[in-house]
Amino acid sequence: MSATDKAKNTTQQAKGRLKETAGKITGNDKVRAEGKADRTKGNLKQAGEKVKDALKK
Repeated sequence: MSATDKAKNTTQQAKGRLKETAGKITGNDKVRAEGKADRTKGNLKQAGEKVKDALKK
């Protein structure tokens, strides 16, 4: 897994957590849902990168 891809995925997960928390604090369900979606996308991309790495070996 390239370090750049890992950093991007981790950043997306962190942004998702922040959005989700901000949505909870403000009571904005739309922002909270967007944050959860961002976090899920980051997790899936990270899993995909791990699969790629496993296949390379």
